[in-house]
Amino acid sequence: MAATVGSLVSYGTGSDSDSDNEDRSSTSPEKTDPDAVAHLRPLSSGKKTSLAILNSAPEVAVKEDVMTGSHLDPSVKEVTFNPTYETMFAPEFGPINPFKTQQMAAPRNMLSGYAEPAHVNDFMFEQQRRTFSTFGYALDPSVDNSQASSSSYIGDVEEAEKKKGLTVFEAGAKKGEKRKKVKGGDASEIDNFLGPWAKYVDEKEVAKPSEEEQKELDEITAKRQKKGKNEEEAPAEEKTVLHVKDMYDYQGRSYLHVPQDVGINLRSTDAPQKCYLPKKQIHVWSGHTKGVSAIRLFPMSGHLLLSCSMDCKIKLWEVYNERRCLRTFIGHSKAVRDICFNNSGTQFLSAAYDRYLKLWDTETGQCISRFTNRKVPYCVKFNPDEDKQNLLVAGMSDKKIVQWDIRTGEVVQEYDRHLGAVNTITFVDENRRFVSTSDDKSLRVWEWDIPVDFKYIAEPSMHSMPAVTLSPNGKWLACQSMDNQILIFGAQNRFRLNKKKVFKGHMVAGYACQVDFSPDMRYESFKNQLITKSSSE
Repeated sequence: MAATVGSLVSYGTGSDSDSDNEDRSSTSPEKTDPDAVAHLRPLSSGKKTSLAILNSAPEVAVKEDVMTGSHLDPSVKEVTFNPTYETMFAPEFGPINPFKTQQMAAPRNMLSGYAEPAHVNDFMFEQQRRTFSTFGYALDPSVDNSQASSSSYIGDVEEAEKKKGLTVFEAGAKKGEKRKKVKGGDASEIDNFLGPWAKYVDEKEVAKPSEEEQKELDEITAKRQKKGKNEEEAPAEEKTVLHVKDMYDYQGRSYLHVPQDVGINLRSTDAPQKCYLPKKQIHVWSGHTKGVSAIRLFPMSGHLLLSCSMDCKIKLWEVYNERRCLRTFIGHSKAVRDICFNNSGTQFLSAAYDRYLKLWDTETGQCISRFTNRKVPYCVKFNPDEDKQNLLVAGMSDKKIVQWDIRTGEVVQEYDRHLGAVNTITFVDENRRFVSTSDDKSLRVWEWDIPVDFKYIAEPSMHSMPAVTLSPNGKWLACQSMDNQILIFGAQNRFRLNKKKVFKGHMVAGYACQVDFSPDMRYESFKNQLITKSSSE
């Protein structure tokens, strides 16, 4: 309380003297920080201070002055802008790859290393390179070659000394003198003028072989003549084997008689209204020991089946009832290629690789006649006309179609316009014409008995067509092409390819699979392949 009263008294007196303040401060128990009042003290006379000169507006480098150009990566091979000379040849800077080996870090200007520039002519360089690759030596480019010595060559020095340092261009044999011709005389004299047809001075007019050469030539000629001759093979002996007990039934009818107890009218000529796809396998005829090359149904009724095989045999089978093998025809010494019935089915033709065509009696199995022109027949057909059943045509391996007369056994016509072996013959246009296909990838149309084709079809995209079938209505030809397609040609007038009726999807290239139509022409199929394709008119 007394302290409070004292402070009020001092405040009221208004004393501001320094002595009073000092006394109060001395008497005050609190201590002040000397740094807090240092700015109030007067400067000492012993210390001097100096003021630093500062630039209040210094010059600042702008971006354009610092970035003088774009930096290029030395490893880049392609630049998307046009750099300046200074940019291209500026020194490299930046961090060094610590993982590079000394070999990788070494400078190089080509793939295999660093090639020092040398002033060598291009011709001289190529000359020395060829000389080194040919003879094994070349001039050393690092040595002065003004005076050639053994030390100025690299490689095979001994060879260089042997050839006296000749290069490839110098070591070549010199061309001999040109052969001289007999002077041709004056061009104004027609009789004595020889011109460019004059003989050489040293030319021998007659050159005869020596005795040894003549013997060798005779041996070669004899071999060629022997090889060219086809040894005439005698036709194989014909015989037949009947596989059933009785050839005739109780009424004296043979197996050629059309059966009437099978539940189907086989004598009808009307096609069924609708045909269906086969659902299951009914029967398998087995008896041939090798591949079957052709099968033919009996004309009109189809109650018999004729097959020929690569085992040189022809077999006749039943289609209905017991489906037995009725008869085997044996008479070819090589594989049988094709067979064909006549209109009545009483006779059929066979063509084999033994170069023979044979005419057989279907009922008795007797071979009636043989035909050959010493070439292999690939296909054979009777003329379907009733008044021309004595004529047959065969496609041969010598590019010809040969026509025989059965009665005389002589060739009456030859059609020889094809450029390859003839594969098929198909009669069209009411048998007035026939179509042939060949290995020359063409299709030709012929008038009967006229040996000049009046229609020739061959396109670069066409392939060989080894199987051709005429549709039941006679309007279309189905051809199996070797590019896995069935092509349809019109069989009337122009014989054009119907591009809208091209059937694909099967793989038969390289094989002659016969094409066939269903009687109502809704389907067409490959025999022995069970491949069916829809076809509409």
